[in-house]
Amino acid sequence: MKLKIKQTIALALVLILSGGVFAQTNMTENKRPRVREAGLKIGILPIGALNSITDVAGVKVGHTTLIRGETIRTGVTAIVPHGGNLFQEKVPGAIFVGNGFGKLAGSTQVNELGEIETPILLTSTLSVPRTADFLLDFMLGLTGNENVQSINPLVAETNDGFLNDIRGRHITQADVFAALKNAQNQTVEEGAIGAGTGTIAFGWKGGIGTSSRKIPAALGGYTVGVLVQTNFGGVLSIDGAPVGIELGKYYLKDAIERENKTTSKNKNDLNDTADGSIIIVIATDAPIDARQLKRMAARSMSGLARTGSAMTNGSGDYAIAFSTAPDVRVRMGENLRNVKLLSNDAMSPLFLAVIEATEEAIYNSMFRATTIKGKENRTVEALPIDETLKILRRYNKIR
Repeated sequence: MKLKIKQTIALALVLILSGGVFAQTNMTENKRPRVREAGLKIGILPIGALNSITDVAGVKVGHTTLIRGETIRTGVTAIVPHGGNLFQEKVPGAIFVGNGFGKLAGSTQVNELGEIETPILLTSTLSVPRTADFLLDFMLGLTGNENVQSINPLVAETNDGFLNDIRGRHITQADVFAALKNAQNQTVEEGAIGAGTGTIAFGWKGGIGTSSRKIPAALGGYTVGVLVQTNFGGVLSIDGAPVGIELGKYYLKDAIERENKTTSKNKNDLNDTADGSIIIVIATDAPIDARQLKRMAARSMSGLARTGSAMTNGSGDYAIAFSTAPDVRVRMGENLRNVKLLSNDAMSPLFLAVIEATEEAIYNSMFRATTIKGKENRTVEALPIDETLKILRRYNKIR
């Protein structure tokens, strides 16, 4: 009894101090495996120690999760390229647009100058302007930025309006600052957390997922890490196995069956349009510039395609890539730079690493996500792990 009282008091303190923010960590989520823990191996390249974007030295990730009442299911995820002042020590970066139906604040300057000068924030669609404003507050307050008069906040989004009161625009300055200040270079929490709290993927619960790959030492020994915010649809394929079809939930299923006069339209089919978007964030320690980073970002779309994405009209599909290599950073006051970069011929292993890590990160976002109930009593079920593993065994993907 005393233990339960202490636990209740501790939970109450957490909620009070966080303004009601609840970081979802429960027994159900803890039991849900990542894909490798379930016995599935994606691709041929080895993974990093954490199989995470944080395997790239210096990269940190933080979340703020908002689960309040019956209608608020949203949050913020922060990806921090290095621990210094990003405005004073920018990283080379690039953005690739697979489909531009989205609100990626700061994208044009990144692609024009080839530099990223703030952490990358992911959030809900209608919260982008406020989140960008709060990111400006954070950056303007950093030591060394006292006289800065222009900062390009980089904020991306997916639409969580099915489960979340998206019109309420509930993200606050405290939420943004918490995600930034709590960012760590350790294991990244995945699933229905942070910016992935209210998202949907292939009709099941989506969220945040991550993965990494290591390039063989003979080819440079570089690390590539990917983090995704999944909120899109299509015909789910896992390592080539037609999981979505086998589970009976996939894009255009109702339309095809109506054509064959085998069913009537299901108004609650979450995969009926396959809209929603995905943000793919790519980090590497390879010494490359914005041009090569954009080439890497473009390859992430191949990883997305492997999962069965339909890349529909209403799905904003974006990739943001950056390098953390100290020698290629852009420092204030440098008028002449002497930088050694990888050649075009050295890029192919990095391309494969991006493809594999993107594919696996998407699967992790779904494997780790838990069922969420949100506004209007809507419920999005988590991907059924046991049934999925049976399908994968039947297709000889795991043994």
